[in-house]
Amino acid sequence: MKQRRWVILLGIAAAVVALVVYGLMPRPVVVNVSKVTRGALRVTVEEEGKTRVQDRFVVSAPVSGFVRRITFDVGDKVTRGQVVAKLEPLRSTVLDPRSRAEAEARVESAKAALAAAKENARVAVASDDYARAKLERTKKLHESGFASKDEWERVESEARQSRATLKSSEFAVEVARSDLVAARTQLLYSLGEGGGGPGGKIAVRAPVEGSVLGILHKDEGVVEAGRPLIEIGNPRALEVEVDVLSSDAVRIRPGTTVHFDRWGGDGLLEGKVRTVEPAGFTKVSALGVEEQRVLVIADITSAPVLWEQLGDGYRLEASFLLWEGDGILQVPASALFRYEDGWAAFAAEGGRAKRRIVEIGRRNGLVAQITSGLEEGETVIPHPSDQIEDGTRVRKR
Repeated sequence: MKQRRWVILLGIAAAVVALVVYGLMPRPVVVNVSKVTRGALRVTVEEEGKTRVQDRFVVSAPVSGFVRRITFDVGDKVTRGQVVAKLEPLRSTVLDPRSRAEAEARVESAKAALAAAKENARVAVASDDYARAKLERTKKLHESGFASKDEWERVESEARQSRATLKSSEFAVEVARSDLVAARTQLLYSLGEGGGGPGGKIAVRAPVEGSVLGILHKDEGVVEAGRPLIEIGNPRALEVEVDVLSSDAVRIRPGTTVHFDRWGGDGLLEGKVRTVEPAGFTKVSALGVEEQRVLVIADITSAPVLWEQLGDGYRLEASFLLWEGDGILQVPASALFRYEDGWAAFAAEGGRAKRRIVEIGRRNGLVAQITSGLEEGETVIPHPSDQIEDGTRVRKR
């Protein structure tokens, strides 16, 4: 009986020791696992872009003037040579009482100057008539020998001077008459009298056929020479501009295939890169980081009927296809980590994590190509935590 009791006590003690040992043993780390697979792999650069009309024409005022209200609206069709705006001469200024009194005084002064010029012209006519008659008499006397040659030449010179004085007085009359007209015009065409002044209108015409993309000066008013009035272009001739990181732009070449997504319609649109601009620019990201960006211009190659609802300045997502292949051995990029001078991954074998040195090839943001170190069908651990080391017990979640 005593021996049986000792056996029971020893069994209980062994069970307690086993429980303590089990409790002190490290528990397996619960992990997610992924398979090493073969399949298609694409390396892309994805950025946000927007559409823009290829050829934009900004119609400006050719001269300073008063533009009439533009009757077009955004989206209206225009033809080449169609009048899109009309310019009138600048309106006259309003005369205040002091300026009006001065203008009226100038009119009276111009009238007096014209009267004086006319009187001087009458004096010049009389002097010219006398000089001409004297010249005739002296000529006859000279021919008869009763007047010397010197006398004849003196009288002839006086006649020429008299003729020149007559012409000068006639010109002075015309100048005085023009000054009077100018003085009267200032009164006649002031805005205070409700007049805008005479003058022809200038028709501003559309340089090409297309649609109105923007009205830059809708209402009538005074504009300076070169002031933009209206913007015209063909909304069917669209291109896409995408600003990418300069480090990505060096991998993009003219002719690179690009797919456009999230543009508002069904399916993907296809395109081709036309040019990668040679100059970059600095742009501050949403996180406040300065980035060097480069504009990439692409053409939409899908049938226009598929994207006829797109317009100028519409947003879309662009995916540039840099490389693609089939049957590529690949793992999630999150399973890779830096180890020594290369890359490594944890493979799950027999309930433990085994560190594998791997070599990688192409990769994108989600998956990476494996060239050595892993085989198809093996299991790897994505996002390994700092609890996992080589040989750590693991358990699939």
